[in-house]
This record gives sequence, structure tokens and C-alpha cells, in this order.
Amino acid sequence: MRIALINSKQDAAGVNIRHHLDTLLAAGGRWPLAEQHELTFCEVAGRLIHQDRIDEEVDADLIIFISRHSSVHPTPALTVHVTGNYEAADLGGEPGKLAPAAPAWMHAILGNLAARAPEGYRVSYEVTHHGPTALSIPSLFVEIGSAASEWADPAAARAVAESILTAEPQETINLVGFGGTHYAVRQTGIALSSRGAFGHIVPTRQIGAVDRELLRTMQEASGAVASYIDRKSLSKDDAGRIERMLEDTALPLLSESEIQEASGLTWTTYLQARDLAEEIAPGSRVRIHDLRGEGTPTVVRIAPELIEETIKSDRSGFLNGLDEMPVAHLSEGSRGVLSTFICFENESSRLARDITTLCVKLLLICENAVIDGDHLVLRKMRFDPEKAHRHGVPEGPLFGMLAGGKAVEIEGRRITPDAVQTTSVKRIHIPGLENYI
Repeated sequence: MRIALINSKQDAAGVNIRHHLDTLLAAGGRWPLAEQHELTFCEVAGRLIHQDRIDEEVDADLIIFISRHSSVHPTPALTVHVTGNYEAADLGGEPGKLAPAAPAWMHAILGNLAARAPEGYRVSYEVTHHGPTALSIPSLFVEIGSAASEWADPAAARAVAESILTAEPQETINLVGFGGTHYAVRQTGIALSSRGAFGHIVPTRQIGAVDRELLRTMQEASGAVASYIDRKSLSKDDAGRIERMLEDTALPLLSESEIQEASGLTWTTYLQARDLAEEIAPGSRVRIHDLRGEGTPTVVRIAPELIEETIKSDRSGFLNGLDEMPVAHLSEGSRGVLSTFICFENESSRLARDITTLCVKLLLICENAVIDGDHLVLRKMRFDPEKAHRHGVPEGPLFGMLAGGKAVEIEGRRITPDAVQTTSVKRIHIPGLENYI
């Protein structure tokens, strides 16, 4: 790939970063950017925000603008972002225009910045803002902020230079984002903990500018395959409006946990798993555990009563056990965990055994359970209010004591928990049960 690194002569931070890039490259060493790509350096006289169509002057497939970041509330910061204007063009570019983004490159550099930032520097995305917008190739800004003391800081400039030179983009889940502050706190957290890579991000203050046409432009300019809404930063009405518009696109709306879970799978495999889940239980939520890589998703069905009783007995233990398995479970509203699971075809038989074994072991530990041939027999004791009434126990604190296993006294009579309990027995048929013990 041909990469142009562009700075402005009048930008102290850009000049500082450029100096450290030159110094590091001259000193030698392993710098993936230089080893794997053809680099061109370009210094312009004017401000970078006004460099529309500079791609016509440089022979490149990607532009990295190295620059300063200014703020009315100066805070030491290292940031990355793509350019564009959702509304007016007060800082270069054209109104309502977005430049092509480079999500995977921003993701790689952002992660490097987080690992190298000097103490006291915040690392983050910035939302889409300022020019240039008239560019035909992907670009990104890497900036030092937010005041002259930081722009001239050699430690910050070296950190940025190293972060650029060591950037090695991996397969990412390219996203468009909605909501949040200028520094895209939630989107930054997602990118630093997953393969979720944002292109264009709309802040809360400009969410009203988003219409269907702008949404399509964001998708195309970002190469996005999915979307994310920072719901806590938007009103219910604004979030709902964006969600309805997304339904008209091919962009799945993912939560933060879904992005993190999807990061272990290839995107194609993840979509296949989602489609399979929708076919099995429309509207269900897919929760991916240790299912990773690429494969053909298939269904594993476990006895519904076995899953139901296990969840009642030890939900957290069951889910923690699934975390060690290459499997995904489905949940649906108040029904909680469904008895149908998703795994890869070549592991379906083993996963059926492993999930059944997990259930049986948890029930034998947590419940009064015994094995009778191919049946797991669950004997449960529960507090029976009717029996308590018959023994003259009034509702209130005494009910609670009996339900908690403590005896109580009523008019000189001692009422034990056993006297007010009802026993129920449930038999779960599990063919070959001895193999799961």
C-alpha cells in the first residue's frame, strides 16, 4: 500500500511528530509501516483542515494527517479521527460531506497510542469533524492535544510516531457510531477491548442531523458492516429514530457486549450464527462463549427440563461453565436460557455431551438429587404457606423464619421447618446417564 504522511509547516504538533518519524526511520529498527508499505512524506504550507483534493497531488492509497488538537478545555490527549461535516463547515471542508474513513488503520493506531501514551495523556477517538472532506481515498488524523505545551512535548510526539510506524491493521468489525461526547468515550472503550473499529461517529449534539441519506453516506464512507448506539447518551426518542433508520439498511445494530463477543469469530461466521438463532427463536439474543474462529454453525439441543432445572439451581455456575466451551447460547425475554445451543458442526456431538455433563454435575452438587437408572431424580423441599396457616402461624416475620429453615414458637408450640414444607419430585430422563457422571 502507498501511504502519504502529511503535516503542515504551521502546525507545531505536526512538525514535532514528523521530526520523530524521520528520526526513528533514520535510526533503523523494525517498523512494520515502512517494511510493508511505500511511504511518502509531504509538508504543506496551509492548515490541514483546508487540504481538500490533496489526494490528487500525492500518489497514495491512504493518507495519514499528523496534526495538533485544540480544545477550549485543554487536556493532554492523543487522538485519532476521520474528517467530515454533519452540518455546517466552520472548520474546512464542505457542509454535509464526509471523507472516506480507514477504520482498521484508526483501530490499530488507537491501540498503539493506548500502549505508548505518556503518563497523563488521554487516548481516544474523536467524533467526525472538520475538513478536508473532498478526498477520494481513505484518510485519518492522528493528533496531539490540546495546547502548545503538549504540541511541543517530545514524549508525546515520539509516542505518536511509534504508534504510526508499528501499525499493523488486523481484520476488524467496521462500525458507524451514534451518540456520545466529542471524545467518543464508549466507542473508544469498545475499540480498545475488541475488533470493533469505528469509522464515522455522530456525537449526541448533532444527532438531529442524521437522516437516511446521511446514514447511507456514513455506512459507505466507513465501509461499515454494523452499527452501535451509545444509548445512555441519547434520549429514548433519538435512539429509537436512529434504530428505525438502521432497520432499512443492511447494518446490524450491535450492543457493546455483542461487539466484544463477535470479535472472536470471523464476521461471516458471526452473521451465520445470528441468522441461525433467528431461525430457531425469532427475536432471541445470541450470547457467544468460547466459540472462536471460522466454521459452519449448527444446532445442539439439550433436554429442556434439564436446562430449566440447572438454571433454577445455579444460573451463574452454568453460564461460567459455558464460558469454557466453544458454544453460544440463546436467551429469549423472560424465558432466560433456551435449551437450544449453537456450535460448529464438527463439535456438535462433543458439545452435547459436555453441556449435559455440566448440568448433571451442577444439579448433583446443588440439589437433593439422586440417580435412578437413566433418570436424574430431583427432590425439592419448599415452604408451604397453607401448611403454616394450618399450624396457626400468622403471615409475616415468622413465615420468613420458617422459609429460612428456622423453627418458631406459637403459643408454646414449637413449629419446625419440616412441618410446613412440601416435597416435590421431578424425574428427568437422560439416556446413558451414567456416561455424564
